Amino acid sequence: MKILISDYKESMMPDHDLEYEILKEGLGSDTEIEIFEYTDDKREEFLEKLSDADALLTAFVPIDKEAFGNAKNLKIISLNSTGYDGVDIEEANKRGIGVSPVGEYCTSDVSEGALAFVFGLVKGLKHYQKEIEEDYVWDYSSPKPMPRVESQVVGIIGLGKIGKCTAKKLQGLSKKVIAWDPYIDIKGTKEIGVEMVELSYLLNHSDIIINHMNLTKQNENFFDKKKFDEMDQHPIFINMSRGQHIIQEDLVAALDSGQIKAVGLDVLDKEHPDLQNHPLLNRKNVMVTPHSSFYSQDSIYQLEKISSENIVFFLKGKREKVFKLVNLQ
Repeated sequence: MKILISDYKESMMPDHDLEYEILKEGLGSDTEIEIFEYTDDKREEFLEKLSDADALLTAFVPIDKEAFGNAKNLKIISLNSTGYDGVDIEEANKRGIGVSPVGEYCTSDVSEGALAFVFGLVKGLKHYQKEIEEDYVWDYSSPKPMPRVESQVVGIIGLGKIGKCTAKKLQGLSKKVIAWDPYIDIKGTKEIGVEMVELSYLLNHSDIIINHMNLTKQNENFFDKKKFDEMDQHPIFINMSRGQHIIQEDLVAALDSGQIKAVGLDVLDKEHPDLQNHPLLNRKNVMVTPHSSFYSQDSIYQLEKISSENIVFFLKGKREKVFKLVNLQ
């Protein structure tokens, strides 16, 4: 039996000791485990290594129809990510291959990242750091002051596990939390102090807007010029989900015109962006992190544990124990 662990260098786990331990213990000491550092230029080499693999452990390697066609032995794709938009689910279903993202491992971490952006942008931390370290300017009054967080309305778009966690943490910190999510039953939101509103109301009345939506084909390019133009409060805009939710040039234009005050991004338009030439970088009112809000000692342990156990359970015919299986239902 062969398990292939493959991803872009930046997305690989710091080490693979725990993965090895769980896979070998669960599937047998003779289980072959191969580590392959993926790049787009090495696609053919990756497909060759995938050809005899029984399981693939990855996060961001695109698994399309061509990849499935080369994976003759593949039975499960275990994703150490919550998103699975990089996998052709229809093709996986045709071939009876399970797709299992980790459904829960970093909810609190990502919500903490959202709050870090909220306070960092409200307090102008990026502005001050650039002025102090690059321009050697020591001037508290150089940026235009913003209202304190407790006097601002926060609008959350996407009220799943992470959105709800962020909403709970904002209780008592902000003036009010409102939310929009077309898939959420509003009955379960009162306990966390969230007022569900129409999307247009949220865009018009929020001082801070946080995107926590899962990426689907229906919400790609969701944030466009029209929606930015509806943001009457000239809010802080924070994206904690996927870069594909945003039309980048429209966000740049909204920033340049002052329609948006400041931006916090845990993701950019691509998972591996061109940082030297990116139009959203080197701005005093934009904070960017490398899709790292999930990252903590606790979350990395859970990520490796759950994704490895999912492979073991699936291959041993214990599908009911797989943490999250998004197909073959």
